[in-house]
Amino acid sequence: MSSHFDADIPPHVFDQPAPRFDLERVQTPAYVVDLGLLKQNLEKLAMVQREAGVTILLALKGFSMFSTFGLVKQYLGGCCASGLHEALLAHEEFGKEVHVYAPFFKNEEMKQIIPIADHISFNSIAQWKKFRPMIEAAKAKGHAPSPGLRVNPEHGEVEVELYNPCSPGCRLGTRADSIHPDDLEGLEGLHFHALCEQGSDVLERVLGAVEQRFPKFIEQAKWINMGGGHHISRKDYDVERLIKLLRTFKQRWGKEHVYLEPGEAIALNTGYLIASVQDIVPSDVPTAILDVSATAHMPDTLEMPYRPHIIGAGWPKDFPHRYKLGGPTCLAGDVINEYSFPEPLQLGQKLVFTDMAHYTMVKTTTFNGVPHPDIDIYDPETDELRVVRRFGYEDFKRKLS
Repeated sequence: MSSHFDADIPPHVFDQPAPRFDLERVQTPAYVVDLGLLKQNLEKLAMVQREAGVTILLALKGFSMFSTFGLVKQYLGGCCASGLHEALLAHEEFGKEVHVYAPFFKNEEMKQIIPIADHISFNSIAQWKKFRPMIEAAKAKGHAPSPGLRVNPEHGEVEVELYNPCSPGCRLGTRADSIHPDDLEGLEGLHFHALCEQGSDVLERVLGAVEQRFPKFIEQAKWINMGGGHHISRKDYDVERLIKLLRTFKQRWGKEHVYLEPGEAIALNTGYLIASVQDIVPSDVPTAILDVSATAHMPDTLEMPYRPHIIGAGWPKDFPHRYKLGGPTCLAGDVINEYSFPEPLQLGQKLVFTDMAHYTMVKTTTFNGVPHPDIDIYDPETDELRVVRRFGYEDFKRKLS
């Protein structure tokens, strides 16, 4: 049985430069987002919006650091939310379009979502039928979100099943053979999501499956939402192919309103997680215990799994000094991976993990009462390093009863 030590390291993480700030200015543990790097991604996404004539939304499930929204909303059209709380955050902190999808909604949630949402995508025909009267009643009073249905293209190229929304029997989205023509009455949008960290070539094949399975729905729809997983800001992403694909799709079907909702592409290679060595446990391969945790602070390293990059470190055989890097929790498997370093690690030494903005802060836990890392912002234009949020005992206690 393989372990996460066997996981590949995503090649894009090597594209993130070393921090432009002095590490001595950072109290660990801390997430630090570089606004200059974030702006580079946003400029690329804004170019796609302009050239392809589409709207790109920030997927809050991947990046919800609302202290950066003042910058992000200068470039993007709005947010997509995975439920009530993200929708409220988008409404309160972003102030532009709010699009909502969830596998199900409760009545009390829908009552709060309808006044603030622009689009709602339902996961099933049953959910649409349940809430249609509520949406139509709101429309009669002057405002209601445009209703859509998430479909399952039944074409997935995501290698890790945990992240594959088109795996056999997946609960996400409605399949074509489950839809009767009468079911589509009143629906204004078609929503699909089938990608994960993938390129425009995969989108092209998924889009072909959607066109083959749902032609009548596409003809009817006022808007098309192509979901997330688009790695647009990655250096080797074929942006020209994406723009051409989106333009031709819009022309072929006569669609004006097309949406993409990447989360990762917004914050890709913009954030660092700064840790400090707290202890070193002797063994054939010694373990350096850090003040950051794989399971609590970077869970995708265990779930995906993948091997995060550390500035100045290498694969186990690259340098003479080899270590496992472990976290502060009681979980025996709270080990990030194995690395080697040019010099022996020292107590108090700071290590810099890259690509730690998306799917980190949104997934953290306080397991064992381990403190949540600080959330910091670095602005290269002013060289200001600011602690936006510092967490303590009260944050841990408020989660419990």
